[in-house]
Amino acid sequence: MTPEEFDHEAHVREALALAREAGARGDEPFGSVLVRDDAVVMRDSNQINTADDIRRHPELHLARRACRELDAATRAETVMYTSTEPCPMCAGGMRRAGFDRVVYSVGSDEVAAYTGEAVPVRSSEILRGVTDVVGPVLNDEGTQVHEAFGW
Repeated sequence: MTPEEFDHEAHVREALALAREAGARGDEPFGSVLVRDDAVVMRDSNQINTADDIRRHPELHLARRACRELDAATRAETVMYTSTEPCPMCAGGMRRAGFDRVVYSVGSDEVAAYTGEAVPVRSSEILRGVTDVVGPVLNDEGTQVHEAFGW
């Protein structure tokens, strides 16, 4: 099965559920899943507050785990689904991991409207030539997560 055939909406919905869980426990509302052969192989949510670690963005943490647990060929067949377009830090980690693609729900430009912090560079710029960036997918559902969080 190729990444184009994956159930993109189901995987984005799982990432959004993880984002809701993160927000409910006091972390920022971000969640991600890694998918290979249309099956989730890893999942994580934002833990910057509960882990007291500014690096605990789900995308960066999953990229780190993938580099430790999966070989390069396997990572190249893996898709990261995420509630929100990765920030530059996370995109840098994902570039190193070499995933096939990232599929997001809410763009970083949209999140800037909630947080007041504009992203200096989009993930597609950082990932160009390594990882395809696809989105938004289920944007209305993703936007609702951020609105409910109440930045």
